[in-house]
Amino acid sequence: MDLEEFRAFLGVVETGSFLAAATQLNMARATLRRRVEALEARAGVPLLERSARGVVVTEAGAVLAARGRHVLQEASALVASVREIGREPVGVLRVLMPMGLPPHALTPLFAALRQAFPRLSLQLRFSEDPVASALEDVDVLVHFGPEGPEGPWLSHEVWRLREWLLASSDYLERRGTPKSLEDLAHHEVLAWAPPGEDARVLPTPSGESFEVEPALVTADVHCLRQMVITGLGIGFLPDAMLPDPGVPDGLLVPVLPELIGRQRALHVVFPAAQAGLPKLRSILQHVRAFAERSAALRGG
Repeated sequence: MDLEEFRAFLGVVETGSFLAAATQLNMARATLRRRVEALEARAGVPLLERSARGVVVTEAGAVLAARGRHVLQEASALVASVREIGREPVGVLRVLMPMGLPPHALTPLFAALRQAFPRLSLQLRFSEDPVASALEDVDVLVHFGPEGPEGPWLSHEVWRLREWLLASSDYLERRGTPKSLEDLAHHEVLAWAPPGEDARVLPTPSGESFEVEPALVTADVHCLRQMVITGLGIGFLPDAMLPDPGVPDGLLVPVLPELIGRQRALHVVFPAAQAGLPKLRSILQHVRAFAERSAALRGG
């Protein structure tokens, strides 16, 4: 299979138009159309159909598109791994991360990576749902577990965060401290919305769940934490257990920790074709060391 044919075909699938795909790929429309037709000839079945609504993917085309994305990802990773064998970490590392990771954790991690690898630069992007994002231009994916992306990716757990209810001492002085799960109905509950999960359902250590009616739902952990610090309500969120800059010790207080909460893993994922790449092995080692130091500082 010709990878350029795959790339042209996927461009049409994703944009729904030969013209839009040619523009996106910076390719002449005639060239793009010729590559798609060549791929259809190889497949032996129609992959696209023309209609009044534009270009429609056939059933066979949908199957090929799903697998074709993985093929392009793996090919790109394989070329990168061969190119960089024996070299020190250098160039740009493209990282896709979940929204809301605490900046005061990312800042020292970035500083440590720059000190260890001065010729390596990071390109960070954030997404509410990194696993569901397009990953053709991603070298490293960070996500809250357990489900990683489909295809040839290797996942490494690097951090375990505690999910629980937190409130500011000021809020609890004003509104009172809940003594039972039922008491939460009389409070402002601010809930984290991880991808594919119902923010109204809070987990318990026993594996059961308890339903609430949140006053606020957001996928941004950092935004949610700031609202809790400000005293706007009781927040259910993942907690890295690191001190917040400028926030006095004891301001954030766990609420019903024996009744609500669980552990959630943070994973670093990269293409399987790059498993032996010194750059990724070194970076993974540094991230794990940073997580271990952070756990030691918080007594975890």
